[in-house]
Amino acid sequence: MSKSSKPLSGLTVIEFGSLIAGPFAARILAEFGAEVIKIESPDGGDPLRKWRKVYEGTSLWWYVQSRNKKSVTVNLKHPAGREIVHKLVAEADILVENFRPGVLEKLGLGWEALSAINPGLVMLRLSGFGQSGPMAQQPGFGAIGESMGGLRYVTGFPDRPPVKTGISIGDSIAALWGVIGALMALRHRERNGGTGQVVDVALYEAVFAMMESLVPEFDVFGFVRERTGNIMPGITPSNTHTTRDGKHVAIGANGDAIFRRLMLALGREDLADDPQLADNAGRDARRSELYAAIEAWTRVHDEAEVLAVLTAAEVPASRIYSVADMFADPQYLARQMLESATLPDGRQFRIPGIVPKLSETPGSTEWLGPKLGEHTDETLQRLGYSAAEISALRDAGSV
Repeated sequence: MSKSSKPLSGLTVIEFGSLIAGPFAARILAEFGAEVIKIESPDGGDPLRKWRKVYEGTSLWWYVQSRNKKSVTVNLKHPAGREIVHKLVAEADILVENFRPGVLEKLGLGWEALSAINPGLVMLRLSGFGQSGPMAQQPGFGAIGESMGGLRYVTGFPDRPPVKTGISIGDSIAALWGVIGALMALRHRERNGGTGQVVDVALYEAVFAMMESLVPEFDVFGFVRERTGNIMPGITPSNTHTTRDGKHVAIGANGDAIFRRLMLALGREDLADDPQLADNAGRDARRSELYAAIEAWTRVHDEAEVLAVLTAAEVPASRIYSVADMFADPQYLARQMLESATLPDGRQFRIPGIVPKLSETPGSTEWLGPKLGEHTDETLQRLGYSAAEISALRDAGSV
């Protein structure tokens, strides 16, 4: 599919992002056709370029996080650099930034200044604590958002300290909320008068918004949800079980009919027919008994047999996938969730596929994360700068 036929084709996005939340939001927009111009410092650019596993000097994560983006180097501390930003903003639809609140204002690039240049601008601002409140000026990363938002408190086992997930989930959740907010703001602009607005996403609030029934349960019952290990609190059975060959299988049989099928598959007709277990409330009251029965069964069967039996019984179950499992899995392959791409030295490698899948206007990978400043000259030329002016800007350290 051509870039022009993607759903966000025609939108221009300016990204003042680094590391995770801002760049991930802009990446989603780029995957679905928006022109994303990533503004980077001439002095090294986004630190993500060097994070995690580095191949031939560049992070493999960078190639994915910045796919379909253009890299333009601009020194925001130089007046000439800020003038370039003014020109870019004048023709932009969305600006994405994840600086600490106040940084852009000190540079003369805050909302008041930029919306005066382009009243239709949508400004997506991602920060630890939002643009207001007593903590607004404090630095906050995803780990802090996960902690303050409630996720860390409920994650882990009750006899051990809280644990984190193995990825920067707080940043990613914030990015997703940010994309939703930016697209809603564009819809408002389209339908209600043509003006832009600020989309203010705090990392802790993005995580907090995912915490299900945490708030009303505390307010009505004084109930504080604690860590419960691998079970789904209040919903039974849903847990991870160990097989005879030492593998781990997640089994979710919390639907009434599914629970009965599970018990029959385990040879536990007594539990399948027990009227006390016919609904979730009854099952949850006897969760220890049920989990012991399931574990007793999985402990005497290998993973392959457990999964085969549960698949035949139409009980939701899965091995706990490692990335190696994903590379060999027919569902991943059938859904094209592992794309092939080529590194600058010609080496083939795999990258994640695009989510979500649109039937008529799907997203795609047009190119991998660019070299630092790869698109600076072409972008400046489009803005009307001559070759001599670009050379002068570069000599002055403005780009």
